[in-house]
Amino acid sequence: MTQTLHHAHSKSPPLTARARWAVLGVVLAADVLDLLDATITNIAAPTITADLGGGAALVKWLGAAYALALGVLLVPGGRLGDRYGRRRTFLIGLTGFIAASLACGLAPTPAVLVAARLVQGAFGALLIPQSFGILGATWPREEIGKAFSLFGPVMGLSAVGGPVLAGFLVDADLAGLGWRPMFLINLLLGGAALAAAHRLLPRDPGTPGTVVDTPGALLLAGAMLGLLGGLIDGSDHGWAGRPLVLLLAGLALSAGFARRQSTAPEPLIRPSLLRHRGFTSGLLLGVVAFAAVAGLLYALSLYLQRGLGRTPTGTALALIPLCAGIVVASIACHRLLHTHGRRLVVTGLLLLLAGCGCLLAVTRHDTPGGWSLVPPLLLVGLGMGTCFGTVYDVTIGDIAPDEAGSASGSLNAVQQLANAVGAAAVTTVYFAAVPHGGEGHALTVTLTVVAASVTACLPLVRLLPRRAPEGHGH
Repeated sequence: MTQTLHHAHSKSPPLTARARWAVLGVVLAADVLDLLDATITNIAAPTITADLGGGAALVKWLGAAYALALGVLLVPGGRLGDRYGRRRTFLIGLTGFIAASLACGLAPTPAVLVAARLVQGAFGALLIPQSFGILGATWPREEIGKAFSLFGPVMGLSAVGGPVLAGFLVDADLAGLGWRPMFLINLLLGGAALAAAHRLLPRDPGTPGTVVDTPGALLLAGAMLGLLGGLIDGSDHGWAGRPLVLLLAGLALSAGFARRQSTAPEPLIRPSLLRHRGFTSGLLLGVVAFAAVAGLLYALSLYLQRGLGRTPTGTALALIPLCAGIVVASIACHRLLHTHGRRLVVTGLLLLLAGCGCLLAVTRHDTPGGWSLVPPLLLVGLGMGTCFGTVYDVTIGDIAPDEAGSASGSLNAVQQLANAVGAAAVTTVYFAAVPHGGEGHALTVTLTVVAASVTACLPLVRLLPRRAPEGHGH
């Protein structure tokens, strides 16, 4: 989850139990919308590119754009909520998210769709950080655990059901609209959530003195756009001219952002956090692992549709074992986090490696049959749930309590940026390998790169704190 509990128990008029549950429903709906729109393009990318054109570049941007904007603006979005009030910021974020979804659904060209995905991610970054603060302000401290306990199951069901819904909507070709209802459905879901939020969410004045690091966010946004744009453009058209200019601009802005972190009053990542060996190791491990797996999910979808000829719905159904593995492992590890700590992280990485190895063995055949993909995909999902459900909780194990909130927010933002980079970089590897041996060869190369990245993470586990801090978890 991408939220942190921030200023959770500010004073507000007490709500009835029924009103509190209704507020929880609104917050969960917003989080479900975010999760759905972060994952649906995994399934729909081949159909979208067949309709709009844009080729491999559009596939890379479809995944990267949303996560990029979300990651860059997640921490500033949380501070804007503190400054102007969480209710107001939540409503603005949800309204903008719905409008951007409409723009995605009506996009006539690849460029318009990518721009709309960036805007969608930006408004998502206003929306998502408010959730836990709203719950903390409306639920009594002794009962809030009941509210938080629902996030895991609801997000798990969404992770499984979201891709299936996306595949169904694409294949249904409602009113001849093809993939577009996948985004347009947000007008119904988001509209209902917006009406409920406007009626139910309590008003809060905000804290006008809260500092929002706008220059830092702009520098980071420019840096990431330059680096990703150069990577995507260069992989398609060669590494000279425009791609080179974009990469150099991205590097220059990255240097400016790094300098800004040492001078900003409220930086994205406090320099003091980087002096903690465990935090830095967990940050690096998370970046590499999240990036590798985010790209792998796109590669698997491409292979199933382009290589095996599965429909979008068939692809979503084929990936259910992976999603189910994530859900089962995440729930199980929640109970084991404080006793097993970093051992869960290494277990997850090893399960991921085992899953990649089994996938390599199964997909060596041009047409892996029937149920043969189920065990390796389940292993990959169990590895993802075990590692990613615990690594950032363990990472803040040695962080002082007064810095834990900042550390969690920074890690969640960096996770989204890693997802953006991974979606672009790993699909670049996939498309580069296709001409040299087809889709099966491309998946083999991709799995090898992902396995190497996961292996490189293993030595970092020993540098992590032994366990998560008491009382911390998803």
